[in-house]
Amino acid sequence: MIHYKRFTLDNGLRVLVHEDHNTAMACVNILYDVGARDESPDKTGFAHLFEHLMFGGSVNVPQFDAPLQEVGGENNAFTSNDITNYYITLPSANIETAFWLESDRMLSLAFSEQSLAVQRNVVAEEFKQRYLNQPYGDVWLRLRPLAYKVHPYSWATIGKDLRHIEEATMEDVKSFFQKYYVPNNAIMVVSGDVDVEQVKALTEKWFGSIPSRKLEKRNLPAEPRQTEARREIVEADVPVDSLYIAFHGVDRLHPDYPAMDLLSDILSRGSSSRLYRALVKDQPLFSEVNAYVMGSVDNNLFVIEGKPLPHVSLAEAEELLWNQLALIKQENVTDMELQKVKNKVESTMVFAELSILDKAMNLAFYEALQDAALYNEEVEKYLAVSTTDLQRVAQHIFVKENSSTLLYHAKEKQHAE
Repeated sequence: MIHYKRFTLDNGLRVLVHEDHNTAMACVNILYDVGARDESPDKTGFAHLFEHLMFGGSVNVPQFDAPLQEVGGENNAFTSNDITNYYITLPSANIETAFWLESDRMLSLAFSEQSLAVQRNVVAEEFKQRYLNQPYGDVWLRLRPLAYKVHPYSWATIGKDLRHIEEATMEDVKSFFQKYYVPNNAIMVVSGDVDVEQVKALTEKWFGSIPSRKLEKRNLPAEPRQTEARREIVEADVPVDSLYIAFHGVDRLHPDYPAMDLLSDILSRGSSSRLYRALVKDQPLFSEVNAYVMGSVDNNLFVIEGKPLPHVSLAEAEELLWNQLALIKQENVTDMELQKVKNKVESTMVFAELSILDKAMNLAFYEALQDAALYNEEVEKYLAVSTTDLQRVAQHIFVKENSSTLLYHAKEKQHAE
């Protein structure tokens, strides 16, 4: 359990403080409630581009990293389809430096044509190297729009079209900043060797004068229920054949989310998991096979992916995966199987509570989701899942009409499909 206290500034900035005096370090984590799902369909990739721009310097601090390095600090950030998260870890004695730097770029980010040009090029190169010029790199550029027809999860965080980034204008990025990078759209979590009164004073000093702005209510289109199977077959320069099957699942706050997540663990977590034992270990038919839940805030995807061995065709591989899904739908998993994955989830969450950064990020995410208090209820929700719950959720999710299948045929390999 993570103990914390909270307060909110007059400008709407929500602040959570977790005291941990077993360390000499502190973490300042700021989550902005904006991700790729908030972008316009004709201007995608902006949330990720902006993550890069936030390190381009402010009006008062031309180089964000320089003063941080001088006080022994480190920083980084990440963007998802749901959020953008920035964090700084540093000796607690120097924590005010983090408040100064984060508040300064929230208030006075430098909008220079040079910085925009540099970061546009950086993101464009990332798009090319990771998504266009790498084997299987375009999986999510294909699988997302195959599975989502209405919801903005249909594009990846990097964006759906390289031109959207290449053609981003100064007016575009300023508009994005003014719309989302405001204190009343942010959550700050401070963890480590700090105390609440100290954090209150520093927050008021550095963030209290930053004006809030009216936020537009998020009104995303709901993805309609999928009623027929979808398929896409790709001939590509990839080392081996590969397949991906995506199923629509529940949202992050749905009561069945823990059961869905545990299903992915039973199928694919560790060498004793069902898919690994059946298809890799006991009877070598795949070189690798995985199952996972995307963990999105809205309607999730449950994804199964695998690379069959050369003597197994994609058609055979697909049938093998569906056979395994049929088994988990027809018979309850054993109590031992379920307890094993529950133990792994519990241990993962316990270990996460050893890191001040993990604690800060988890509190921020759950606060953005609905309420930070939900984090402390997670273990109990997972432990309450029954074998009956797993079978019910499996029967609901693993149906052909709810599937979107992407098949990669390696160009050099002959096939009869």
